[in-house]
Amino acid sequence: MDKEQLSFKEMCAHFEVTPRTLRYYEYIELLQPERDGRSRFYNSRDVARMTLIMRGRRFGFSLEELRQWLMIYDKEGNEAQMQAWVPIAQGKLVELQKQQKEISEAVLDLSEMIDSVSSDLNQS
Repeated sequence: MDKEQLSFKEMCAHFEVTPRTLRYYEYIELLQPERDGRSRFYNSRDVARMTLIMRGRRFGFSLEELRQWLMIYDKEGNEAQMQAWVPIAQGKLVELQKQQKEISEAVLDLSEMIDSVSSDLNQS
C-alpha cells in the first residue's frame, strides 16, 4: 500500500467530514478511491480533489458546480480548468459581497431593535 494513501477513516478525520458525506462524494463521482475488498483508499489526487471540494463548499459553490469544474481538469487539463474558474469565481465573489452587505444591514437593524427594546424595558 502506497504511504501517500489515506484510509476511509483517515480521510474522514483529515477533512472533518462524516462517513456519509465521503460516501456521497464518491457516489456522485467527485472522488474515486481505490478499493481493496470493502476498504477504500484515497490517493494524493483524491486528497487534492477533496481539498478543492471543501474550499469550494466554503465559498458557497454547489456540488454540481464543483463536479463540473473538476471534470474540466479531467478532460482538458489544469489551464482550461483555471480559465473556466476565474469567471465563475468572480461571479461567486459578487454574490458573497452582496450577502455580506445584507448581513451587515441585518446586524445593524437587529442591534438597533435590541437597543430600542432594551431602552423601552428600562423606562417601564
